[in-house]
Amino acid sequence: MEERGGERGSWGENILDYFLTTKQIKTRDGAEIIWYHRANSKLQMTEAIESTAHMIEADVLLCEGDGEPIMAHPPETSSDNTLKEWLNEIKTTDKGIKLDFKSLEAVNPSLRLLGDMKLRQPVWINADIIPGPNGSNQVVDAKRFLDTVTSFFPDVTLSLGWTTGWLGLKCNQGYSSAMVQEMAAICTDLTQPITFPVRAALVRQSISELQWLLQQSNRYTLTIWTGKHDDYSVEDLLVIRDSFDKCRVFYDISEPQDSAFRKAIGM
Repeated sequence: MEERGGERGSWGENILDYFLTTKQIKTRDGAEIIWYHRANSKLQMTEAIESTAHMIEADVLLCEGDGEPIMAHPPETSSDNTLKEWLNEIKTTDKGIKLDFKSLEAVNPSLRLLGDMKLRQPVWINADIIPGPNGSNQVVDAKRFLDTVTSFFPDVTLSLGWTTGWLGLKCNQGYSSAMVQEMAAICTDLTQPITFPVRAALVRQSISELQWLLQQSNRYTLTIWTGKHDDYSVEDLLVIRDSFDKCRVFYDISEPQDSAFRKAIGM
Protein backbone atom coordinates (compact mmCIF):
# COMPACT_ATOMS: atom_id res chain seq x y z
CA MET A 1 0.00 0.00 0.00
CA GLU A 2 1.21 3.51 -0.77
CA GLU A 3 2.23 5.68 2.14
CA ARG A 4 -0.67 7.83 3.34
CA GLY A 5 -0.33 11.43 2.34
CA GLY A 6 3.26 11.05 1.23
CA GLU A 7 2.24 9.19 -1.91
CA ARG A 8 -1.35 10.45 -1.49
CA GLY A 9 -2.88 7.27 -2.87
CA SER A 10 -4.41 5.98 0.32
CA TRP A 11 -6.25 9.23 0.94
CA GLY A 12 -8.71 7.40 -1.27
CA GLU A 13 -8.97 4.56 1.26
CA ASN A 14 -12.47 4.02 2.65
CA ILE A 15 -12.52 5.48 6.15
CA LEU A 16 -14.17 2.32 7.46
CA ASP A 17 -11.14 0.33 6.33
CA TYR A 18 -8.77 2.85 7.92
CA PHE A 19 -10.53 2.91 11.29
CA LEU A 20 -10.97 -0.87 11.27
CA THR A 21 -7.27 -1.37 10.53
CA THR A 22 -6.33 1.01 13.36
CA LYS A 23 -8.82 -0.82 15.63
CA GLN A 24 -10.86 2.30 16.35
CA ILE A 25 -14.13 0.71 15.19
CA LYS A 26 -15.35 -2.90 15.14
CA THR A 27 -17.59 -3.26 12.08
CA ARG A 28 -18.03 -1.88 8.56
CA ASP A 29 -20.88 0.37 9.64
CA GLY A 30 -20.85 4.08 8.83
CA ALA A 31 -22.76 4.83 12.02
CA GLU A 32 -19.68 3.75 14.00
CA ILE A 33 -17.80 6.83 12.80
CA ILE A 34 -18.12 9.73 15.25
CA TRP A 35 -17.83 13.25 13.86
CA TYR A 36 -16.84 16.63 15.27
CA HIS A 37 -18.39 19.37 13.15
CA ARG A 38 -17.04 22.87 12.53
CA ALA A 39 -13.79 22.59 14.52
CA ASN A 40 -12.54 25.98 13.35
CA SER A 41 -11.32 27.98 16.34
CA LYS A 42 -8.35 26.87 18.41
CA LEU A 43 -10.71 26.03 21.28
CA GLN A 44 -12.95 23.91 19.03
CA MET A 45 -9.93 22.29 17.40
CA THR A 46 -8.49 21.30 20.79
CA GLU A 47 -11.87 19.98 21.92
CA ALA A 48 -12.18 17.94 18.73
CA ILE A 49 -8.69 16.46 19.11
CA GLU A 50 -9.40 15.48 22.72
CA SER A 51 -12.84 14.06 21.89
CA THR A 52 -13.81 10.52 20.84
CA ALA A 53 -14.46 11.73 17.27
CA HIS A 54 -12.88 9.80 14.42
CA MET A 55 -13.44 12.50 11.77
CA ILE A 56 -12.99 16.25 12.27
CA GLU A 57 -14.76 18.65 9.91
CA ALA A 58 -13.66 22.26 9.49
CA ASP A 59 -14.11 25.17 7.07
CA VAL A 60 -11.44 26.98 5.07
CA LEU A 61 -11.52 30.59 3.85
CA LEU A 62 -8.88 33.03 2.69
CA CYS A 63 -8.01 35.80 5.14
CA GLU A 64 -9.15 39.10 3.65
CA GLY A 65 -5.91 40.78 4.71
CA ASP A 66 -2.99 38.61 3.63
CA GLY A 67 -4.70 35.84 1.66
CA GLU A 68 -3.63 33.11 4.08
CA PRO A 69 -6.02 30.14 4.47
CA ILE A 70 -7.84 30.39 7.81
CA MET A 71 -10.42 28.27 9.61
CA ALA A 72 -13.80 30.04 9.53
CA HIS A 73 -17.38 29.53 8.36
CA PRO A 74 -19.28 32.37 6.65
CA PRO A 75 -20.50 34.89 7.68
CA GLU A 76 -17.34 34.89 9.82
CA THR A 77 -14.32 36.15 7.88
CA SER A 78 -11.66 36.08 10.60
CA SER A 79 -10.26 33.39 12.87
CA ASP A 80 -7.69 32.77 15.61
CA ASN A 81 -6.61 29.67 13.67
CA THR A 82 -4.81 29.35 10.35
CA LEU A 83 -5.02 26.21 8.23
CA LYS A 84 -1.27 25.68 8.74
CA GLU A 85 -1.65 25.78 12.54
CA TRP A 86 -4.72 23.54 12.33
CA LEU A 87 -2.98 20.92 10.19
CA ASN A 88 0.08 20.93 12.43
CA GLU A 89 -2.12 20.01 15.41
CA ILE A 90 -4.14 17.40 13.52
CA LYS A 91 -0.94 15.82 12.21
CA THR A 92 -0.12 14.55 15.70
CA THR A 93 -3.40 12.55 15.90
CA ASP A 94 -4.86 9.54 14.13
CA LYS A 95 -8.12 11.34 13.35
CA GLY A 96 -9.36 11.85 9.81
CA ILE A 97 -10.25 15.27 8.45
CA LYS A 98 -12.82 16.83 6.14
CA LEU A 99 -11.92 20.28 4.79
CA ASP A 100 -14.93 22.25 3.58
CA PHE A 101 -14.21 24.96 1.00
CA LYS A 102 -16.65 27.86 0.64
CA SER A 103 -14.68 29.58 -2.13
CA LEU A 104 -12.58 28.44 -5.05
CA GLU A 105 -9.86 30.98 -4.20
CA ALA A 106 -8.98 29.13 -1.00
CA VAL A 107 -8.48 25.74 -2.65
CA ASN A 108 -5.08 26.08 -4.36
CA PRO A 109 -3.11 27.62 -1.46
CA SER A 110 -4.77 25.22 0.99
CA LEU A 111 -3.89 22.13 -1.00
CA ARG A 112 -0.29 23.30 -1.27
CA LEU A 113 -0.16 23.42 2.53
CA LEU A 114 -1.90 20.07 2.80
CA GLY A 115 0.61 18.46 0.44
CA ASP A 116 3.52 19.72 2.53
CA MET A 117 2.08 18.12 5.68
CA LYS A 118 2.12 14.52 4.42
CA LEU A 119 -0.75 13.52 6.69
CA ARG A 120 -1.09 9.79 7.26
CA GLN A 121 -4.78 9.78 8.16
CA PRO A 122 -7.93 10.02 5.97
CA VAL A 123 -8.48 13.30 4.13
CA TRP A 124 -11.75 14.41 2.54
CA ILE A 125 -12.08 17.56 0.42
CA ASN A 126 -15.55 19.12 0.34
CA ALA A 127 -17.41 21.78 -1.63
CA ASP A 128 -21.02 22.47 -2.61
CA ILE A 129 -20.97 22.45 -6.41
CA ILE A 130 -24.68 22.33 -7.38
CA PRO A 131 -27.79 24.25 -6.18
CA GLY A 132 -30.01 21.87 -4.21
CA PRO A 133 -33.35 22.03 -2.37
CA ASN A 134 -34.05 25.65 -1.40
CA GLY A 135 -30.34 26.29 -2.04
CA SER A 136 -28.60 29.36 -3.37
CA ASN A 137 -26.82 29.58 -6.70
CA GLN A 138 -23.61 30.57 -4.89
CA VAL A 139 -21.80 27.32 -5.53
CA VAL A 140 -18.12 26.54 -5.95
CA ASP A 141 -17.49 26.12 -9.67
CA ALA A 142 -17.51 22.35 -10.16
CA LYS A 143 -15.06 22.03 -13.04
CA ARG A 144 -12.45 24.40 -11.64
CA PHE A 145 -12.75 22.87 -8.16
CA LEU A 146 -12.36 19.31 -9.42
CA ASP A 147 -9.56 20.21 -11.83
CA THR A 148 -7.63 21.90 -9.01
CA VAL A 149 -8.13 19.15 -6.43
CA THR A 150 -7.33 16.27 -8.78
CA SER A 151 -4.22 18.05 -10.09
CA PHE A 152 -2.85 18.00 -6.53
CA PHE A 153 -4.34 14.75 -5.21
CA PRO A 154 -5.82 12.50 -7.92
CA ASP A 155 -6.95 9.85 -5.42
CA VAL A 156 -8.20 11.96 -2.51
CA THR A 157 -11.76 11.29 -1.34
CA LEU A 158 -14.11 13.97 -2.64
CA SER A 159 -17.15 15.23 -0.76
CA LEU A 160 -19.44 16.88 -3.32
CA GLY A 161 -22.63 18.53 -2.19
CA TRP A 162 -25.58 20.72 -3.05
CA THR A 163 -26.38 24.11 -1.54
CA THR A 164 -29.56 23.73 0.51
CA GLY A 165 -31.95 25.73 2.65
CA TRP A 166 -34.56 25.03 5.30
CA LEU A 167 -37.94 26.78 5.27
CA GLY A 168 -39.06 26.21 8.85
CA LEU A 169 -42.73 25.18 9.02
CA LYS A 170 -43.17 25.19 5.23
CA CYS A 171 -43.07 22.10 3.03
CA ASN A 172 -39.47 21.33 2.14
CA GLN A 173 -38.84 19.47 -1.09
CA GLY A 174 -36.08 16.90 -1.17
CA TYR A 175 -33.32 16.16 -3.66
CA SER A 176 -34.99 15.84 -7.07
CA SER A 177 -34.15 13.41 -9.85
CA ALA A 178 -32.73 16.31 -11.85
CA MET A 179 -30.42 17.27 -8.97
CA VAL A 180 -28.98 13.79 -8.49
CA GLN A 181 -28.70 13.23 -12.24
CA GLU A 182 -26.72 16.46 -12.58
CA MET A 183 -24.39 15.30 -9.82
CA ALA A 184 -23.99 11.87 -11.41
CA ALA A 185 -23.09 13.50 -14.75
CA ILE A 186 -20.38 15.62 -13.09
CA CYS A 187 -18.93 12.55 -11.35
CA THR A 188 -19.13 10.12 -14.24
CA ASP A 189 -15.47 10.45 -15.31
CA LEU A 190 -14.00 10.64 -11.80
CA THR A 191 -12.26 7.58 -10.41
CA GLN A 192 -11.72 8.34 -6.72
CA PRO A 193 -14.14 7.68 -3.83
CA ILE A 194 -16.93 10.26 -3.57
CA THR A 195 -19.27 10.96 -0.69
CA PHE A 196 -22.34 13.12 -1.13
CA PRO A 197 -23.24 15.26 1.90
CA VAL A 198 -27.03 15.37 2.20
CA ARG A 199 -29.16 17.27 4.70
CA ALA A 200 -30.90 14.93 7.15
CA ALA A 201 -34.21 16.82 7.09
CA LEU A 202 -34.38 16.47 3.28
CA VAL A 203 -33.31 12.85 2.85
CA ARG A 204 -36.46 10.94 3.85
CA GLN A 205 -38.37 12.50 0.93
CA SER A 206 -35.46 11.70 -1.41
CA ILE A 207 -34.76 8.02 -0.69
CA SER A 208 -35.40 6.66 -4.18
CA GLU A 209 -33.40 9.47 -5.84
CA LEU A 210 -30.40 8.93 -3.57
CA GLN A 211 -30.63 5.15 -3.92
CA TRP A 212 -30.38 5.67 -7.68
CA LEU A 213 -27.32 7.89 -7.21
CA LEU A 214 -25.48 5.29 -5.10
CA GLN A 215 -26.31 2.63 -7.68
CA GLN A 216 -24.19 4.52 -10.22
CA SER A 217 -20.91 3.47 -8.56
CA ASN A 218 -19.75 1.36 -5.64
CA ARG A 219 -17.31 4.21 -4.85
CA TYR A 220 -20.20 6.47 -3.81
CA THR A 221 -21.44 7.01 -0.24
CA LEU A 222 -23.68 9.48 1.60
CA THR A 223 -22.80 11.67 4.57
CA ILE A 224 -25.87 12.80 6.51
CA TRP A 225 -25.48 16.27 8.03
CA THR A 226 -27.83 18.59 9.88
CA GLY A 227 -28.62 22.29 10.00
CA LYS A 228 -28.84 24.02 13.36
CA HIS A 229 -32.58 24.71 13.18
CA ASP A 230 -33.70 21.77 11.04
CA ASP A 231 -36.78 19.77 12.02
CA TYR A 232 -36.11 16.05 11.72
CA SER A 233 -36.58 13.04 13.98
CA VAL A 234 -34.69 9.95 15.04
CA GLU A 235 -37.33 8.01 13.11
CA ASP A 236 -36.23 9.86 9.97
CA LEU A 237 -32.66 8.71 10.65
CA LEU A 238 -33.81 5.12 11.17
CA VAL A 239 -35.67 5.19 7.83
CA ILE A 240 -32.45 6.39 6.19
CA ARG A 241 -30.48 3.62 7.90
CA ASP A 242 -32.94 0.97 6.70
CA SER A 243 -32.88 2.28 3.12
CA PHE A 244 -29.17 1.99 2.36
CA ASP A 245 -26.27 -0.41 2.91
CA LYS A 246 -24.88 0.40 6.38
CA CYS A 247 -21.34 0.69 5.07
CA ARG A 248 -22.35 3.42 2.61
CA VAL A 249 -23.86 6.04 4.92
CA PHE A 250 -22.06 8.24 7.48
CA TYR A 251 -23.83 10.37 10.10
CA ASP A 252 -22.43 13.80 10.93
CA ILE A 253 -25.43 14.82 13.04
CA SER A 254 -25.90 17.06 16.07
CA GLU A 255 -27.24 16.48 19.54
CA PRO A 256 -29.64 15.46 20.92
CA GLN A 257 -30.50 13.39 17.82
CA ASP A 258 -27.05 11.82 17.57
CA SER A 259 -27.18 10.22 21.02
CA ALA A 260 -30.80 9.16 20.54
CA PHE A 261 -30.02 7.64 17.15
CA ARG A 262 -27.04 5.71 18.51
CA LYS A 263 -29.13 4.42 21.39
CA ALA A 264 -31.89 3.33 18.99
CA ILE A 265 -29.46 1.28 16.89
CA GLY A 266 -27.69 -0.21 19.90
CA MET A 267 -24.46 1.79 19.80
